[in-house]
Amino acid sequence: MSFKTTFNKYNWDTLEKEIYAFTAEDVKEVLQKEKIDLEDFKALISPAAKPFIEHIAQRSHAITKKRFGNTIQMYVPMYLSNECQNICTYCGFSMTNKIARRTLNDAEILKEVKFLKAKGYNHILLVTGEANKTVGVSYIKHAISLIREHFSNISIEVQPLDQNEYEQLIEAGLYAVLVYQETYHEATYKTHHPKGKKSNFNYRLDTPDRLGKAGVHKIGLGALFGLEDWRVDSFYTALHLKYLQKTYWKTKYSISFPRLRPHQGEVQPKVEMTDSDLVQLICAYRLLDEDVELSMSTRESETFRNNIIKLGITSISAESKTNPGGYAVAPESLEQFEISDERETKDIKEMIENQGYEVVWKDWECFEETK
Repeated sequence: MSFKTTFNKYNWDTLEKEIYAFTAEDVKEVLQKEKIDLEDFKALISPAAKPFIEHIAQRSHAITKKRFGNTIQMYVPMYLSNECQNICTYCGFSMTNKIARRTLNDAEILKEVKFLKAKGYNHILLVTGEANKTVGVSYIKHAISLIREHFSNISIEVQPLDQNEYEQLIEAGLYAVLVYQETYHEATYKTHHPKGKKSNFNYRLDTPDRLGKAGVHKIGLGALFGLEDWRVDSFYTALHLKYLQKTYWKTKYSISFPRLRPHQGEVQPKVEMTDSDLVQLICAYRLLDEDVELSMSTRESETFRNNIIKLGITSISAESKTNPGGYAVAPESLEQFEISDERETKDIKEMIENQGYEVVWKDWECFEETK
């Protein structure tokens, strides 16, 4: 039993027709409800909900404030390697791109850590390309063990692994895993992932199940907006979330909202997702689930990130570098994608505080401190 069973009960084309068939009256009816379900979520992300964005945003703000208070958690990604065995048409790390490859050694990792700790970070996201031989489980486990004493919360965004491999990393100090399906449209997925382990749609789809069975503390979900219709992909993400919450109820969950950004490649978004669309989606997720964490990266512009703080987001990154060693070791190495908000950490902190929110650097200890 896995999410695949639930996934197979739905049809992409049917869902698309249903989402686009909602009317303004349908949306009004949904907004009168106290509890929002998946069917209501379809209405909230439909074109018919556009005129109601302000109302949806106000409700999202109220729910988020009730559940999370006036706090925003800050985290930072640290790229360990750009080596990758996959072909992904939208990614600068794709093995078809003729770039200099780099994997950080211990000294380089610690140099990056020193830079980030000086900025105040206590939550770190380790990111690699998908290359089992060079940045496989043993490398990732070693990296976690190496930096464990410096951070209260260690997350990873790496290649999907088997359950026993996740169990090893959890024992080493891993707190959360982010694994994006990219798109839930199987044919489109295969078009953008023609070669490498990532080309296996079903293995990736079942990754959160393996994480849940391994007992990970938090699972991060998401789709890469631009590969397919964002509304349908977002419904599938919400469906996946609800399945996981019911099946692995001890685990926490987060949703991220990456839009295609410029990179070493030629893929342009198939379907445009405007800023207004993204606000609509973020707020719809909050109405669907008051407990899920909603995360915003530096892919988005300064203006957008400034304005989204009060609308449902609970965590945000700052001063991100998407190249291995980009903070202190090798600033010139190739980025996975270009970021948009390039402000320093102190500026983001000030922006958040100016809006009446408190920056949270540490809210949970995932392991006992060594004596």
